[in-house]
Amino acid sequence: MKRFLLLFAFLSLPVAAAPTSAQINLDIGTPPVIIVKHTLAQRTSRLVRFYDVGIIGLGNDGMIKIHDGSHLNLAQRQIAEKLIDQENPDRNSLIYAIAEAHGGQDAEPVVREAQIKRWQAQFHSGWWIEDAQGNWMQKP
Repeated sequence: MKRFLLLFAFLSLPVAAAPTSAQINLDIGTPPVIIVKHTLAQRTSRLVRFYDVGIIGLGNDGMIKIHDGSHLNLAQRQIAEKLIDQENPDRNSLIYAIAEAHGGQDAEPVVREAQIKRWQAQFHSGWWIEDAQGNWMQKP
């Protein structure tokens, strides 16, 4: 009987629903979020050189990708690829840290969608963005 009551009590506990995009605070100030944002901000000035000339752009998944590397010599390509290899894991870390502050792994898809929209909105005019079909276009 005790087991039944314990099971009943457990099953009657309210289950927290995953947050909606309207409930997500992308500017939440938890220590992990602050640390990752600082790291991303430090790298931005080096990425801007590649954004401005169209070498890299924002993929539809929110990650940075090579858009047109045809004019790069080997050293420049290595620099661009190294920046991308550093940037993308930090972007994922930011999404995970924000999701963790909003209840954990269940919030990750909503946080990712909201953060991608923010990155797209923050992109400057003339920078390249990939659409859902994989086509690149310059932001107006």
